[in-house]
Parts: sequence; C-alpha cells; structure tokens
Amino acid sequence: MTQDPASPRIPTLAVTLGDVAGIGPEITAKMLLGHDDLRQRARLVVVGDAAALRKAVQALGADAAQVRVVEGPEQVRNAPGTIEVIQAGPSLEHVPLGELNADAGDGSVRFVTTACALAREGRIDGIVTAPLNKAAMHMAGHKWPGHTELLAHEFGVKTFSLVLSAGELYIFHATTHVSLRQAIEDVTPQRMRAVLRLAGSFARALGRGDEPVAVAGLNPHAGENGIFGSEDADILAPAVAEANAAGIRAAGPIPADALFPQAVRGKWQFVIACYHDQGHAPFKSVYGDDGVNITVGLPVVRVSVDHGTAFDIAGQGVAREESLVLAAERAAHLAPGWSHVWETARSTTGG
Repeated sequence: MTQDPASPRIPTLAVTLGDVAGIGPEITAKMLLGHDDLRQRARLVVVGDAAALRKAVQALGADAAQVRVVEGPEQVRNAPGTIEVIQAGPSLEHVPLGELNADAGDGSVRFVTTACALAREGRIDGIVTAPLNKAAMHMAGHKWPGHTELLAHEFGVKTFSLVLSAGELYIFHATTHVSLRQAIEDVTPQRMRAVLRLAGSFARALGRGDEPVAVAGLNPHAGENGIFGSEDADILAPAVAEANAAGIRAAGPIPADALFPQAVRGKWQFVIACYHDQGHAPFKSVYGDDGVNITVGLPVVRVSVDHGTAFDIAGQGVAREESLVLAAERAAHLAPGWSHVWETARSTTGG
C-alpha cells in the first residue's frame, strides 16, 4: 500500500538478504508474502539479489513476478503480496543452495554495506539482517568476525554491543566473536566501563533508567572471593562501583548461573554477559526463535535474527521466519525513537 500523506510516518527498513546459499531468501520471502500486517508498521525493501528471491518464491509455490526490482527506497510501494528489492551487485543466480560459496559471502557483505550507505544518506531508518555465513564471507576475503563488527566499521563507531533481546530483557555482551582465551583478555576495565555506560544510556533512552544493569561474573561463582580467579574482584567490581558513582544503576558481579535464571524470571531487564556463549547459550535455550539481536551503539537501529544460515535445510521450504518477523517488528518499534538512543549513547560513551 502507498502511505497516506496524512497518516503518521512509518519507518523505512532495509532487509539485507544474508547469504543466498542459506535460508535468508526463504525466510525473507515468507515474511514479506505472509505477514502483510508488518506493512502497517514499516515500509520494507530488500537489499540483496532478485534472482535468489525469485528462486525462493517459486520454491514456496508463489509467482516469481511478485519480486519487483526498485532503484531505491523512494520507489517502494509497500503493497501486500510483493517483494521489492534493490539489486546490490551482480546476479547470484548461479550460487548453489546449502554450500559454502565465496560469491555468496561477497554478496552478503555487499548487501550490508549497501544498506549502511542508504542509512548514512538518510534514505532508510533502520536495517534488518538475515543471517550471513562467516566462513563464506572469509572465503571472499572479508575477514570480519560477524555482522556486528562489519556494521560498526561501516558507521565508524568504536563503542557498541551485540544485544540479545526477548520481550523486556536485553543481554549486552562485553565480548563476542573471539576465542574464549581472547575474551578473557578483552574483559578489561576500559571495556567494562564502556559497556556499562552503553547499557545504562540505552536503558535511560528507553525511559527505564531506574532499572539496574546486572553484570554476570566472568569466573564460576563470580570468582568465589578470588578462589576461582581475580578478574571479578579486580575488574568487574570496580567497574560496577564506578558506574554507580556516575549515576548508572548497576549490580554485580553476580554468578552467571544465578543471574540468568533470575533474568528469565524478570528480576533483571538489562544484563551484561562477559563473553559470547555466556549470554547466547542460556538465551537461546529459553527463547529460541522468540529472540532477536540488536546492535546498540550505531546511529540507526539494526535488528537481526538470532540464528544462522542453516545450510542443512536451505531450499527445503521448512525454515521458520518467526525470528526475522520479530526483528522487523522490533526495528519498526525502535526506529522512530532511535535518534534519542544514539545521541544518549554517543554523549555517554564518546561514540
């Protein structure tokens, strides 16, 4: 539908297609052809590959003509039953499904960088990302650890965090796509101070500054008074104390095996995990497809699915689009107020 000029403005979101050898095209097609209510909340344009989308649409038993190529977001009609796509680079029709492919990896990066350029130009209000494959991306010569770091580079920001979210729960990550050994080294006083400020500023921007930020202990039992490691006492506790002195409500370090069950039951709404699996494992065990991945610290909202490319089921028509739908819904909800989130985070962390 074309938006009524008299109606409230809805945000324009770019949906990046991810790795076309995976389930990205299928879940994108399912979302845009099967969830027309989303169009009441956002104008949706895919940044990706028209051929991959047409193959996905045909595999679902729909008409490939429902895929329409547009030159830019301004041409989006947002009509039910259509998929409007900006063709970013050469066709990837030759890419086989379910296999690592350098061209697919290159394309997945190109889709993201194109969407970031549109955001920098003020032509879109947010980015929703289908999954890319890190190995394919690296095969193509793009050595980014993942989406989050690529996006931070494109927007030139240094203070950012991967945040898993379901409902009112937000789990920030002090470190993400590095080895566990490297993650321990990266849990520095500077990083903990920065992510505490980022989480606190995000809570305030959402109007929930009174909610404390809970920090998970790095070691078992948060170090057990130094018996199982000194990092909790030497790094995490001082960072929490400093945050409180600066007006950011913070608690911890709290043993992770106690904190995460408490968070699931609603005691904590803002949590900081020290490393990737400390946050991801409990979150995905509880929420599965009901969660999304938000990048806090970017000038525009970015929300992603919380799963991978699923090569093993690509092209079988069984991939579930629920996480991508949730990502689009969350991005549409956050986009109108994201400038406040960005300004608050930038003024607090220095960008």
